[in-house]
Amino acid sequence: MKLNRKIIIAVSALSMLSALLGWFITRTPFEEQSPAVGAKAPQLHLADVTGSMVNLDDHLGGVVLINFWADWCPPCKDELKWFERVYSDHKDRGLEIVAISIEGLSLSEAAGLGVSFPVAGANERVLQAYGNVSGVPVSFLVGRDGRIIRKVRRAWPEDSLRSAIETALEGK
Repeated sequence: MKLNRKIIIAVSALSMLSALLGWFITRTPFEEQSPAVGAKAPQLHLADVTGSMVNLDDHLGGVVLINFWADWCPPCKDELKWFERVYSDHKDRGLEIVAISIEGLSLSEAAGLGVSFPVAGANERVLQAYGNVSGVPVSFLVGRDGRIIRKVRRAWPEDSLRSAIETALEGK
């Protein structure tokens, strides 16, 4: 009886391990998850903290960096600082940045960020359209044709960001 019990436990454990291993092997890489690199970026219709509408179609022909962040996320706030530097350097060449907080945000909180690009609060539709964003930071670089060029989960290092934006602005 004890031997049968040990066999059942061993088979159950192997079955669970096999299922877990299969999940890891077949898991879709972040870049290929919807919306995937190369796909048309989902539309944005959000009011920023000043009440102005942020609409992705308004920026067709330019390069747009869409960043999801949260106030409780220190890497997100650091990232917004270097986004501002990059934006200042490239806005005249067609770069737009939209920072989307996954939680509520007041005008005074947004003003404390020290950024000159639009800051909006997310809604459920936008979070779902961009792959059920919950972990932050997450960024999407959208090319002049409205297609996603690059996706980055976690903070995007400034040098890598600058390189990707330069390439996108040059149309490569």
